[in-house]
Amino acid sequence: MRFTLGLVGSPFGLKGFVKVKPLSGETDHFSRLIEVILRQGEKEDRKEVAEVLSQGKTLLVRFAGIDSPEAAALLKGAEIIADREYAAPLKDGEFYVEDLKGLEVVTGKGEILGHITNVVEGGGGNLAELKILSGETRFAPFRKEFFGVVDLEGGKIVLLEPWILE
Repeated sequence: MRFTLGLVGSPFGLKGFVKVKPLSGETDHFSRLIEVILRQGEKEDRKEVAEVLSQGKTLLVRFAGIDSPEAAALLKGAEIIADREYAAPLKDGEFYVEDLKGLEVVTGKGEILGHITNVVEGGGGNLAELKILSGETRFAPFRKEFFGVVDLEGGKIVLLEPWILE
């Protein structure tokens, strides 16, 4: 399974470094990267990671073969994609969005309501995007007040407040 770890920003310096915005807020796992896929639109390009530096709050990455600010500028906006083993480590109660997609959404009594199709950022936090049994799409705040037990092995997640889908 592949994960989007970050987004390439502006060039930095004269050696081909780019600023990177990590999507998880974590940066330590970037130092373990050997090879990544850079995706720009439909185009994917495999790149070797030559160097990773941290300057204060800024994460800098240089890819093999990218040795100038002009070459680095062509990467701006690319998604940095890597295998699951390179994703940021999870804390208790955290989940990868990819693991939540497809989970069956059930009530506390086991009644099936639909399934999760995505988790997206909303103004007040993350929103679970659900396809309910009628085929319609609904959104619910992905917070502990609304979602209870997440059973990845069983493929289910409990929606504590089903009224939120009305």
